[in-house]
Amino acid sequence: MLAVGRIVKLFGDRGEVNLALYDDFPDDFNWEEQPLFTKVDSLVVPLFLDSFARRGATGAVASIADIDTPYRAGMLTGKELYIETDDDEEEESFEPEDLIGFNVETDYGNGKVTDFYDSDVNPLFEITVDGKECLVPAVEEFVEHIDIDRHTIRMNLPEGLLDL
Repeated sequence: MLAVGRIVKLFGDRGEVNLALYDDFPDDFNWEEQPLFTKVDSLVVPLFLDSFARRGATGAVASIADIDTPYRAGMLTGKELYIETDDDEEEESFEPEDLIGFNVETDYGNGKVTDFYDSDVNPLFEITVDGKECLVPAVEEFVEHIDIDRHTIRMNLPEGLLDL
């Protein structure tokens, strides 16, 4: 995420806001297709715009979707604004194949992801536990946590799935 501006104050009586734009704000920003982002309680929140009009090189007036009163817009005053960059998309791009070689921790045994079988119908992880291979559906419901730094996956598997 790239910081590109800040909401500085209210504009009008329908919830519009004045924005201070940083030098990095893209000239080709397409507000109809791209949201701006801000952080609320450490969470990244998209702000979809109903209107956006530049005011000189470093300013703009915007109307944020679902923010239709000065009170609600006031809660965003002072918030920094961000846009997604190509680097963000590359970092977020994570494929199941990337998990091959990760250690697997479950309530029923520990092992290692040794392969991934990609299928539209039923993608599967091949997990080796105690020298035996098991096929486990590669579904979000089974993956409790992935620790990229430790190369570890914590899985919550149904009883009997790893019966060898």
